[in-house]
Amino acid sequence: MKHRYKPLKDQVIVITGASSGIGLATARRAAKRGARLVLASRNDAVLKEICEDIRAQGGEAIHVVADVGVKEQVQAIADAAVRHFGGFDTWVNNAGVVVFSHLDDLPIEEHKRLFDTNYWGVVYGSEAAVAHMRNRPEGGTIINVASINAEMPVPILGAYSASKAAVKAYSEVLRMEMIHENAPIKVTVLKPSGIATPISDHGRSHMGHRGKVMPPLYDVEVVASAILTAAQRPVRNITVGETGRLSEIGWAMAPSLFDRIIAWALPRVQSTDQPPLERDNLFQAGDDGQVYLEGRRSGIPVSPYTQLRVNRKLEAGLGLAVATTIGVLLAQRMLGRR
Repeated sequence: MKHRYKPLKDQVIVITGASSGIGLATARRAAKRGARLVLASRNDAVLKEICEDIRAQGGEAIHVVADVGVKEQVQAIADAAVRHFGGFDTWVNNAGVVVFSHLDDLPIEEHKRLFDTNYWGVVYGSEAAVAHMRNRPEGGTIINVASINAEMPVPILGAYSASKAAVKAYSEVLRMEMIHENAPIKVTVLKPSGIATPISDHGRSHMGHRGKVMPPLYDVEVVASAILTAAQRPVRNITVGETGRLSEIGWAMAPSLFDRIIAWALPRVQSTDQPPLERDNLFQAGDDGQVYLEGRRSGIPVSPYTQLRVNRKLEAGLGLAVATTIGVLLAQRMLGRR
């Protein structure tokens, strides 16, 4: 069987972590493009409000209250999609939590809980998606939201970085296994740089103050756009944001230097003068419903690198232009030697 991509207006899309941030922005953008949606998170009241708003604007959406760290609850998301829409075409594993802490200050039960959401939630979601998509003639797409920290782990976010590295490794092996099986399933790994989502507004901290995501921060819509692009055409891995890509390159070229720079700088740029939250979303639903970080209404609105990566024609055209330019320069140099 061969995977067949559909326009968004013909798709049913499942999104976990849909009650805030990237998940909420993706849901709203997909609804405007005509996709039918199955939205999941732990926050029943906020999900209801989001779905009502989508339906009021002519869209179709249902919600499922689920903790992605519980396999049976993730399966219930898939079952609801099949029951209500007859199936689904794209599954976005987006749910995630963060704890700001030095590794030796992080209680093991919190470390495990973070992995339950960030890693096992992806595993359970991917398993449910594969079971459904494997025997569909048109197959389907799994989009797993990792992080630039999967490539560049940082202090204070050690457990988070480890969970996202696990997501990346799991997703890439899953892709290989689907290729070996000749299953009509595509797997995309998304690695956002710093994004202006409310994840740090919900995050637990053991630092004595509230943590924050390292700037600069890209707009949430940049990530939502990349997700919906991957739902419509083959994209293997996407790093969202130039800062993330430059960090990947720098880490690969000079890892020891980057170790020292990050060890010195990150604890400073990831701290605030605000007290820790009285209520976070590690073990319970947070105060969701917001796309952006508290006090912000936007981030860096565009990422040329990301646009290049998700636009195959533009990427091929730029590659041809670069190759042509190099060829012309080499030819001129050779002629100049005669």
